[in-house]
Amino acid sequence: MNENNNGVNRSVINWYPGHMVKTKREIEQLLNLIDIVIEIIDARIPISSKNKDIDTLVKNKPRILAMSKIDLCDINKTLSFKEYYENLGYKVITVDLMNNKNLDKLLKAINDEAVILNEKRKKKGLKERKIRVLVLGIPNVGKSTLINRLVGKKATQVGDKPGITKKLEWIRINKTMELLDTPGILWPKLDNEEIALNLASLSSIKQEILDIEQIAIHIINKLKKLYPLNLEKRYNITKEEDNQEIIAKIAKKIGAMKNNEIDYDRVYLCILKDLKEGYLGKITMDELK
Repeated sequence: MNENNNGVNRSVINWYPGHMVKTKREIEQLLNLIDIVIEIIDARIPISSKNKDIDTLVKNKPRILAMSKIDLCDINKTLSFKEYYENLGYKVITVDLMNNKNLDKLLKAINDEAVILNEKRKKKGLKERKIRVLVLGIPNVGKSTLINRLVGKKATQVGDKPGITKKLEWIRINKTMELLDTPGILWPKLDNEEIALNLASLSSIKQEILDIEQIAIHIINKLKKLYPLNLEKRYNITKEEDNQEIIAKIAKKIGAMKNNEIDYDRVYLCILKDLKEGYLGKITMDELK
């Protein structure tokens, strides 16, 4: 871990598994077959979870930006981020994949693009054909869950750890559409510590890549700054307390203290679990500058 001149810790994380390199290469090879791109980002970290390399990768393909997990985010902030991305030229749809909310809007957006594409084909004297949709995003933002919802059955494996999907796979949605599911891809170097910690907090990079204490303290500090009442409600602690006091209080609350000795790993794992499962309230960790 290095420090900059302001005393702020900075680290460069090189977590770019071989399957991500392979995925990027295969997408480049298949791009000519793709009609529409759905890029998925996590509404809780709408800046941190957006892979800027995708802009270059998909070139000028029609694209829909799907903001997932809106059942777990701060919806007011999400609406601000939606407007932010729309102002950048993206077509944005917010979706709750657990409750199938707004899937109809996403399908309509895909179909609208498909109509435009097939109209262009007609003008060239070509027949309509099945639309091919590429689904992209970083790990654990809901790509496979989205496809399963659209198919109406379990077509792909899902999980709360990065790296579940390992290869590209074509999946038929209906007689007019098929999707290409892809493994989550990051950018080669995570050189922004804030973004890296946000990603680790929500399992978009492997928890083991960063120190679990660092991740848990990052979550506490974020909540102190952005959602202090959520901390108070869940753990009966206030933002004025220092982090060691907070850790001790959480340890007592969950029974992770014996003979005045704190089981720190158990406390840290509890904080991560509470965040991911929504027990720390509906939060958005990124901020618009």
